[in-house]
Parts: sequence; structure tokens; C-alpha cells
Amino acid sequence: MRLMMILFACGAFVACNVKEQTLKTVADYKAEATAAVASVEVQNSLELVDDDSVVFVDVREASELASNGKIAGAVHVPRGVLEFYIDPASSLYMDIFNSDKQIIFYCASGGRSILAAKTARDMGVSNVASLEGGFAAWAEAGGATQLPAAPD
Repeated sequence: MRLMMILFACGAFVACNVKEQTLKTVADYKAEATAAVASVEVQNSLELVDDDSVVFVDVREASELASNGKIAGAVHVPRGVLEFYIDPASSLYMDIFNSDKQIIFYCASGGRSILAAKTARDMGVSNVASLEGGFAAWAEAGGATQLPAAPD
């Protein structure tokens, strides 16, 4: 019994003296992604919308597209399942992620798209970038938009 009390006391002492673990924040992830992935300014991206060597990938939720539309010609890939669209072994695979095309990710304001671009880069897609300011900046700059014809 005495041995159990000693072990309990030692365990409690060790637990109390362990530094509090800090969680990695969204800001931490975004800072890492921003350091690793290129960004495209809205004015520069407006010139790329008709370029066949560029694909805009919208990572917002379907409800956001239904409400606000998307960049004309953009491909919709929700961020929550992005990895499945990139992985050639997945039934959701899209060959744009294994092409020579420049892939510009965007979301509403830029946070999710920089994370998506970093994920794509980590999975081996080298030609990725994120649209600075996202769809909001695009629309404000007068970029062409369209409502999706049907849910993706």
C-alpha cells in the first residue's frame, strides 16, 4: 500500500511539473503555408483567367458557391476532401493535380486556400499558388464570376 502511495505521489509530482503543452494554432499553420507557397495578387490573376495553362480551384463549401458564385471556369474541390482529389489512388482523383498546369487555389478571403495550396504542395503538386484576398478580392476587382450550373 505504501509503495502505491509513493508511486501515486511521484506521478502527481511529475504531471504537475510538465510544461503545459500549447496547441498549434491556425495562425501557425497559415504562417508556415505562407512561407512555403507562392501567392498571386488579384490584379495579376485577372490576366490568367483565360490562360489554358492555369486552373483556378475553389476550395469553398458548395453552399458558398451557390450563394456567391465562383470564378468563371473554376473547378470546385471542397477543402475538406482535397487530399482525395489529389491522390491518384482515390476514386475522386482529378488529373489536373498531375498536370503541368499552374493551380491557383482560392476561398472566400485567402485563409483556406493558402492551407489548401500547402497541402497540395506537401502531397507532391509543385505548381500551386494561392489567390491573395480570395473570392472577395476577385469580385471586388471586377473579375468574371459565374453561378455553378449544378452541385459539384
